[in-house]
Amino acid sequence: MVAFLLILVVVLAVLGGVHWYVWRRLVRDVTAPGGLPRRLGTAVVVALPLLSLAALSSSRAGAPFWFQQVVAWPGFLWLALLLYVTLALIVGEAVRPVLRARLARRDAKAAVPPEAAPAPVPAVEPEPVTVPDAGKPASVSTPVPVPAEEPAPPAVAPADVSRRLFVSRVVGGSAAAVALGTVGYGTYGVLRGPRVKRVTVPLAKVPRAAHGYRIAVVSDIHLGPILGRAHSQRIVDTINSTQPDLIAIVGDLVDGTVENLGSAAEPLARLRARHGSFFVTGNHEYFSGADAWVDHVRELGLRPLRNERVEIAAGFDLAGVDDVAGESEGQGPDFARALGDRDRARASVLLAHQPIVVHDAVRHGVDLQLSGHTHGGQLWPGEYLAELANPTVAGLERYGDTQLYVSRGAGAWGPPVRVGAPSDITVVELASKQA
Repeated sequence: MVAFLLILVVVLAVLGGVHWYVWRRLVRDVTAPGGLPRRLGTAVVVALPLLSLAALSSSRAGAPFWFQQVVAWPGFLWLALLLYVTLALIVGEAVRPVLRARLARRDAKAAVPPEAAPAPVPAVEPEPVTVPDAGKPASVSTPVPVPAEEPAPPAVAPADVSRRLFVSRVVGGSAAAVALGTVGYGTYGVLRGPRVKRVTVPLAKVPRAAHGYRIAVVSDIHLGPILGRAHSQRIVDTINSTQPDLIAIVGDLVDGTVENLGSAAEPLARLRARHGSFFVTGNHEYFSGADAWVDHVRELGLRPLRNERVEIAAGFDLAGVDDVAGESEGQGPDFARALGDRDRARASVLLAHQPIVVHDAVRHGVDLQLSGHTHGGQLWPGEYLAELANPTVAGLERYGDTQLYVSRGAGAWGPPVRVGAPSDITVVELASKQA
């Protein structure tokens, strides 16, 4: 508990520091003190993180679904904008001194030095001439020089202030434009829907009859307050267009309860494949009521594989295990139950949400594991963090005699944004070495 509180304090301190930095560069440095723009900018920088906190916590706090939907868009999008505007501003720190130096040199060249002029002659104010009395010689007064007034010391030249303001506005505006463009394009990619990838996986034990067998793999759909029924319908249409032999949904279908999202998942009932559609739990199902969702997808015509195995007529075994997040509820992966008594002469394909269980798959002689969970990092440079917790972030890799394929997923968690990790539905085509 102490460690958790310490981590929480550190995270909040970092977020507070980042927001102060963004406020300083995008509000304080580019607006006049006390003006309306500064007051509005300050209010926005205060309100947006509060909306982000509400978006992150409202579901688990049991808030009404309409409230979750209201805060989700601005709250989650701000998290993505905060990431990219901060990165852009950091890059801008290197640009600031260069830009200011160039402006200073330009101003110096543009300044024309005044032509030399003769020194001013001090004004002479003659003394009044006294008219002498009769009989007395006239006296002429001697001119007395009057010193010229000294010019007032020049005020601080406004050039430096103007340059600083100009540079701050250029760098801040550019950073905001880059962040908005990046997040806008990443949001479009998610709302447009996933694209189809095709991967051929040769398996030594796959019989000739299964050569070219197509498994449509989809993970991390993340139905929730942002991605709803239209999102699931796009995914169903895309999967059906590939005419797969089998469909595998490998976890993280939802971010919410059946009560709130059951209707959003209903298009899954229209999935079509020769050998059916299968489902395994992901960690987010355990945040949303895993048992209720397992029952619901079964009603929609999908077959949940909960630490169990089926024989596919094409000549291989298909197994599925619960996600490791279920261990807290006594429902974690059970490889012995799913794979322990099978005929190892047959090829086996395992559905498991998280790639980290691949080492268990190797020990149980699995030929191919299909996973998701990582989102491919979702937001660059997130893949570098994902690499710290996962053996494979995206794509196909080999571990001993087991091949692991990790999908980037078809949706998005948190911000409905993907940058550098486009969403996908993968058609895995099995290749027999006997063909």
